[in-house]
Amino acid sequence: MRVSVVVPCYRSAEMLPELVSRTESALQSLVGQVIEGWEIILVIDGSLDDTGAVAASIARNHAGVVAAELHRNYGQHSALLAGIRLAANDVIVTMDDDLQHPPEQIGVLLEPLNEQAVDLVYAVPIAEEHGVVRSAASRFVKGALSASGVANAQWVGAFRAFRTQLRDAFADASDPSPNIDVLLSWATSGVRPVSVTMDKRRVGRSSYTFRTLVKHAMNMVTGYGTVPLRVAIWLGFCFAALGFVALAYVLITYITGVTKQPGFTTTVALIALFSGVQLVTIGVIGEYVGRSHFRSMNKPAYFIRTITRNDR
Repeated sequence: MRVSVVVPCYRSAEMLPELVSRTESALQSLVGQVIEGWEIILVIDGSLDDTGAVAASIARNHAGVVAAELHRNYGQHSALLAGIRLAANDVIVTMDDDLQHPPEQIGVLLEPLNEQAVDLVYAVPIAEEHGVVRSAASRFVKGALSASGVANAQWVGAFRAFRTQLRDAFADASDPSPNIDVLLSWATSGVRPVSVTMDKRRVGRSSYTFRTLVKHAMNMVTGYGTVPLRVAIWLGFCFAALGFVALAYVLITYITGVTKQPGFTTTVALIALFSGVQLVTIGVIGEYVGRSHFRSMNKPAYFIRTITRNDR
């Protein structure tokens, strides 16, 4: 097989030289045994530091390295989508730019793809490389992926390998906030996890916070699933049933003479309760309408400014 390694880059100028050097060495060690050839695609996601300049310099001086700089910051998955569509080889490996995904483990990811039934391989860390809060947020995201219809969502991660032909399944995807794992789930059920050793981040800190991960999870649920709408429907049924119970209770107490005066407090409480449910339901519907509106605008998931490669 021939392999394209796609790396979204953001504020990683310090780490890129080591990342590319280790990735080149790891891929070269596989040539003739596991792979026939390779390329490395660095996608600079609108980083405001020197990441773009460093990546372009590496691409000009290293055969097999391509640097694609986006016009602005579109997000990790949009940058991945740009790199996936630029890939020229028959297998794609995606990994982060922070060296938490050791390039030396690429061979472990590629091995299951020798089986015809396997199309997508996820690296599952032997030991969690993130802190408690970040790990909890990651589990929340995986729960959102599961709610969006992604099978085996517990395995998903940014360190993955898959057959390039899978991208044909989402060639026409126009979501301005795509999710690669959801898109890949449209193409195949041939998924395999492999255990790998992950490293701790040595420089800087992740741009993903608990808040951004939760926001990302909610975007996935409303963008690719109907779970919130179903929850709204069941809320409607439950509170309608509660309303009938309350009505029966009021009638019975009135008929039996227990209630002598109108229940002003009860009435206000019920009105507030049902109004809150209605507003939540309208908000959920509005979120779906808004996403449909943004998709109808054909807003691009990314826009490439420059592509730099070694032409020698």
